[in-house]
Amino acid sequence: MTLFEDIAAGAAAESPLWAEALRPEAARENVAVFSPLVRDDRFAVGVETIYEGYLLHYGRSRLFEPPDEDVALLLGDALLAQGLVLVAGTGSVAAVADLAELLALCTQARADGADGDGAAWAATAALLGDGGLDEARAELRDARDPGPLERLARASAGDDGVDAALAAHASRLV
Repeated sequence: MTLFEDIAAGAAAESPLWAEALRPEAARENVAVFSPLVRDDRFAVGVETIYEGYLLHYGRSRLFEPPDEDVALLLGDALLAQGLVLVAGTGSVAAVADLAELLALCTQARADGADGDGAAWAATAALLGDGGLDEARAELRDARDPGPLERLARASAGDDGVDAALAAHASRLV
């Protein structure tokens, strides 16, 4: 099963409502955005599941076409939780903490109308569970400066991977 088949199957198994919200297979956009930056493959499905939930809240979903905003919000929440459960299943408390910090930081940035969620996603994916993100997160949170997070992502995952992830992310936002 591919990463996107795993996400779709997990959601469909969770609720018939989520199964009904799935796009037909031919209409799904199976484009991994941040999982290519992850160094530990055990986290890939969890990261993309969480990201899919994030897209249902703030962007255009790759896999789902919910009938209304309420279903989109609930499905997004379910995918966020499902992704965290998948990452928690690896036994990495640090990775779960990193993802919780990411979601809090991105929610704040979105509420404030600030840029930087892409850099936060990229740095978190690239350094997931490894630490070293606190100061850069504080720069985004307190000074609205995504630069330190983006520099960390590039240092860890390389310019090409980060450029591809940020471009794909920007194309999904609404």
